[in-house]
Amino acid sequence: MQQRDGSGILFKNDKKTQDKHPDYRGEATVGGKQWRLAGWIKDGRTGKFLSLAFSEPQAQQAPQTGQAAKPEPPADDTTNYDDIPF
Repeated sequence: MQQRDGSGILFKNDKKTQDKHPDYRGEATVGGKQWRLAGWIKDGRTGKFLSLAFSEPQAQQAPQTGQAAKPEPPADDTTNYDDIPF
């Protein structure tokens, strides 16, 4: 969901399974850039407050199958890729 610049949204975290997980999660747009938001309800000296953390969105990654595939050389390539030291 794209918000106006300088605004964001938080939802109650229904996937929270540990105390360290945020109570609220969401996103915000600041300076034209998307940010992930996390919020924790905390107790302070003067009462409860909401502590926030901003982080860059994680890139969606393809699931890993274990071992990286070895590139296939072109049909006319005679290079022995097993001799390359990296």
